[in-house]
Amino acid sequence: MKSLRFMLPVVLLSLSALMFSQTDTKKSDAPKSDAQKSFDTIKTLAGTWTAKITVDPPMPNMDDKNGPMQISMRVTSRGNALVHEMYSVGVPDDPTRYDHPVTMLYLDGNHLNLIHYCDAGNRPHMIARTSADGKTVEFDFADISGGTAFGHMHHAVFTLVDANHHIEDWTYMTPGDKAIHAHFDLQRVN
Repeated sequence: MKSLRFMLPVVLLSLSALMFSQTDTKKSDAPKSDAQKSFDTIKTLAGTWTAKITVDPPMPNMDDKNGPMQISMRVTSRGNALVHEMYSVGVPDDPTRYDHPVTMLYLDGNHLNLIHYCDAGNRPHMIARTSADGKTVEFDFADISGGTAFGHMHHAVFTLVDANHHIEDWTYMTPGDKAIHAHFDLQRVN
């Protein structure tokens, strides 16, 4: 009986490893969907980026005068997700006092999804569509979890210029449905 208790976890771990390896093989053999191609492109942005920000209409608390903004992106979950974090350089990571929004990008079937964990206390969900040249991925609002009393992120566009330069355009809808557009011109730090 003791040997059975020892062998069962070993067998289950072996089966799990076998299933992961077969899943990876199947993924590489199948033709890639547009969503998978877009996700593969977006994952090349993994690294740290410094941003020059332009906001329209201008907002005094969101511009380059308040210090540089950085964006960190990393691939996680065996390549199945990309974590995108925005933060101001030199500002402590104190979620009770400072903004530090996190965005997750992931595939669900034939759709590239984005969920933005917003400082406004909600989680907008957006679905991507790609450009003909494959260098632009545009995310359209699908739905939202949480309240919209403080507004919500409504639209995002990622444009790849080259390996060390990309642009992000984010549209935030205020509680009165007025759009605020933030343009991030990003250069790779590492």
